Amino acid sequence: MVARVHRAFVERVEPFRVVGVAGTGEQALAAVGELRPDLVLLDLYLPDVFGLDVIPRLRAAGHDCDVMVISAAREADAVRGAVRHGVVDYLLKPFDFEDLRVRLERYAVQRGRLLGTVVRSQADVDRVLAGAAPAAPVPALPKGMSVETAELVERTLREADGTLSASECAALTGVSRVSARRYLEYFHTVGSAEVSLRYGVAGRPERRYRFRGAVTGLALPPAARP
Repeated sequence: MVARVHRAFVERVEPFRVVGVAGTGEQALAAVGELRPDLVLLDLYLPDVFGLDVIPRLRAAGHDCDVMVISAAREADAVRGAVRHGVVDYLLKPFDFEDLRVRLERYAVQRGRLLGTVVRSQADVDRVLAGAAPAAPVPALPKGMSVETAELVERTLREADGTLSASECAALTGVSRVSARRYLEYFHTVGSAEVSLRYGVAGRPERRYRFRGAVTGLALPPAARP
């Protein structure tokens, strides 16, 4: 059931296409050898082997696919091990579609940048190792979003004592809840905000946002700053 849900999530994100689903580590190794995917979404709690043990076997077999861990494993050793094995991301269960969408889209952008990188200097190497883009102007805000509202939402999020929901942000800024969520999701996409889920008695979990500062560049174009 979980595999079906994850497959449906992935197929909603362009340009990704699911080429196969495996239920065990051995099945995953065989499937990668046959299907040659660009990206593997790997759980750690598999019925036959620990998920991280799959990665060195993939490499030994000559497969250079990227690996994104999707797991309930919260142990620090598991996270450190995943980093040592070179995973491109680590997403904790439970998560919703938006959490996975953001990571898949970020991976697609980074992969495109890496494939198109030309190394001319140490700076180019440093950018590749950091997963950053080659030097280029910071893109404008997405269509339909204004610099003024983005600055207002960012300032509200930055000054918040703890986390904010879209509804709380809307009340503090005076914008609609839909608009507040769109800007908050934008900041999450560019790395300026982190998201956590708060579970209630019933219904969908509430997404809550916390400012953490940009990690891939300024969240707003430089011209928008004083």
